Amino acid sequence: MEDNLNIPEDPFVRELLPEFVDTWIDDLKSQYKKLIDEQKSEELYRMAHTLKGSCYQFGMNEVGDLGIQIMGFAKEKNWEKAAEMEPILISHFEKLKEYLIVNNLYF
Repeated sequence: MEDNLNIPEDPFVRELLPEFVDTWIDDLKSQYKKLIDEQKSEELYRMAHTLKGSCYQFGMNEVGDLGIQIMGFAKEKNWEKAAEMEPILISHFEKLKEYLIVNNLYF
C-alpha cells in the first residue's frame, strides 16, 4: 500500500487524513450508488471531480485517477461502468485507513 501512496509530510495534512478517509468512505457508501440509481450525471460528475482533486492533494494519485474515469462515465452516462467503480473506491479508502491505523497515523 505504501508504494501507491505519496502522503505529504506536512503534519497538518497528516492530521486531516483520518477524517478525510472516513468522510469519503461514508459519502461513497451513502451517496455514490444513489446517484447512479437515480442517474444524476451532473451530481456524479461533481462528486468525481471533488474526489479527483482532493485525492491528488492527499497523495492518493491512483484514486484521483479513478475520479477522472468516473467523470468520463458520468459525462457518457455509462451507469454500468460507474457502478463498477464503487467497490474499487471503497476498497482503496479502507486500505488507506488500515495503513493509517497500522502506522499510528489514525487518531
